Amino acid sequence: MADSDFSDQSPTPAPSSASSPTQSSTPSRPTTGTLLDRVGLWTAGFPQDSVAECRAIAVELDGQGWQSLWFGEAYGREAFAQARILLEGSERMQVGTGIANIWARDAAASASIARTYEAMYPGRFVLGLGVSHAPLVQRRSHDYSRPLAAMTEYVEHLYARAPEVAGEEKLPEIVLAALGPKMLALSGKRTSGAHPYLTTPEHTAQAREILGGSADDGPLLVVEQGAVIAPSVVRGTEAGEEEWARRAHEHLEVYTGLPNYRNSWARLGFDETDFVRGGSARLKETLVPCGVEQTIAAVRAHLDAGASHVLVQVLGTQIFVPPLEDWSLLARALAEEPLRR
Repeated sequence: MADSDFSDQSPTPAPSSASSPTQSSTPSRPTTGTLLDRVGLWTAGFPQDSVAECRAIAVELDGQGWQSLWFGEAYGREAFAQARILLEGSERMQVGTGIANIWARDAAASASIARTYEAMYPGRFVLGLGVSHAPLVQRRSHDYSRPLAAMTEYVEHLYARAPEVAGEEKLPEIVLAALGPKMLALSGKRTSGAHPYLTTPEHTAQAREILGGSADDGPLLVVEQGAVIAPSVVRGTEAGEEEWARRAHEHLEVYTGLPNYRNSWARLGFDETDFVRGGSARLKETLVPCGVEQTIAAVRAHLDAGASHVLVQVLGTQIFVPPLEDWSLLARALAEEPLRR
């Protein structure tokens, strides 16, 4: 997921029709007054899992108390198909696409199925949309030269599409993958909010300023935060340092080769020395905390900076293997932390 600001097209005012975006941070499960109320999971770990396995994972995560589960579309199943599997497997947890690639289906198709999911699972599906990256888009024979203009047009068509089935008048919350100021502005003006990925609390504060409002009464700001949770990975020990660095490198290897992320990190003060494949030590340290305490500190930093919701991407032994034990450990720890201090 990513955005780009290489377009001269400015966002247009939000439509005034009944299909205009609405913003709500109301969770889908009862609140507990702990950090778990404001934290979900982001994962790439489903491409190797069968439908039955995915449903079982959703049941497990629902039981652990997670507010939400988000996933990408770069690998594995088509995004809406994967979302349906997870929605069926859970009872209360929100499911979000992080992101559904706008080049994979037109706006009419996205609007239609999004309305259906909102009718089937009220308040539990969040449609995250993104322009993806030039190499992936070019594989689909599309032109990536003006991604912001493409997203603007896509959003216009999506909200303008009238419902075609009785009982499916309402769209779910829709957020845009947004890193740069122009895409952030578009997400705040035209949709429910933004879904930044691979960023820092500093970026979260900047994004909140652009979106306006606060975490409680402004556009949604759903941020991703990578982390290594495994108790066996202990910083300061030789084995722990090697394993943390390996997981962080594997996580960042593809992203450090993509211009959208490099441009975003450059705006945050990083430079070409940090963009080696897998990331410099400085980039790893900034983006990938290790251990429960450091991860909770990063979550609080994002929330203090204005995030509505934080999605922790727990980096397990392998990218495509769901780290169920680490997820459970983190859920228990978050459930013991008061939401505010």
